[in-house]
Amino acid sequence: MSNVHLIDHPLVQHKLTLMRRKDASTNSFRRLLNEMSLLMAYEVTRDMPMQDIEIETPLETMQAKVIDGKKLVFVSILRAGNGILDGMLSVVPGARVGHI
Repeated sequence: MSNVHLIDHPLVQHKLTLMRRKDASTNSFRRLLNEMSLLMAYEVTRDMPMQDIEIETPLETMQAKVIDGKKLVFVSILRAGNGILDGMLSVVPGARVGHI
């Protein structure tokens, strides 16, 4: 299970608790899921390979880091994964989307 990443950040845990409450409205559940998926996107992209490119700033030319060349693909496991997909795409809007 080396490809499994446990996300135990306090903000994610807090949002999960609020989502699990019996009296959580549909609206609050969706909002919390979107917020949680933004945090998850941050965590799952942590170890992405980077490359240096040369850019021109207002002051000078410099080397800066960007995500290494390959396009990302987010694959949603229907239907539960669709709610998470929106938040992930907010962080990485250029990612491709697949569905299972």
